[in-house]
Amino acid sequence: MTPLKFKDGGRYVKGRRNKHSKALKRFHEEIKKTQTANKRTMGCFGSKDKLSKEDMDFLKSHTRYDEATIKEWYKGFKQDCPNGRLTPAKFVDMYKMFFPSGNAEEFCDHVFRTFDMDKNGYIDFKEFLLAIDVTSSGTPEEKLKWAFRMYDVDGNGVIDIQEMTKIVQAIYDMLGACSSNRPADSAEERAKNIFAKMDENNDGQLTQEEFLKGCLQDEELSKMLAP
Repeated sequence: MTPLKFKDGGRYVKGRRNKHSKALKRFHEEIKKTQTANKRTMGCFGSKDKLSKEDMDFLKSHTRYDEATIKEWYKGFKQDCPNGRLTPAKFVDMYKMFFPSGNAEEFCDHVFRTFDMDKNGYIDFKEFLLAIDVTSSGTPEEKLKWAFRMYDVDGNGVIDIQEMTKIVQAIYDMLGACSSNRPADSAEERAKNIFAKMDENNDGQLTQEEFLKGCLQDEELSKMLAP
């Protein structure tokens, strides 16, 4: 995501690209490194550690990964999460590596919520790989639909100004107060400027259609809001 410095009349100029712009990508890379490092020590999983044919077929048809790649992801996932469950605490620990000077917990809560599609409090392998596939290899529209779900905190199908402010504030907190990458404007100001740009009917809410249209027509806004 690229921070934007808004000016009068809703115009803006491109700001410095911050650490958050590559957070999910680095998160993916860190897990891939773990997979590679553990190949020599993991050995072969027993039958109980293998994906079922049903799960494999599902992931092959719903992601861009082939069977061999899915198996490699699964090995790494099971190494980090032997019980097959990625917990909020583990998720936060991974993000903290990227933002040691900030508070990543609030932002992680929102990302975790978006990964955890069945809302059972943990991320299983299917949820994990579906999210990784979209955020790392998805089309711009797919990434924006995923991002919309994150910004729609209460899941009611629209984003209001409070929800947008909450996510932006979480990003600011993650960057840390002393970060040179942290924008000068407040989270409230940033959220208001985003709404001024995207809320076509001025009803104080962003539908998915407005969100996608605003981002797809504005490359810089898309970089700021999409994973």
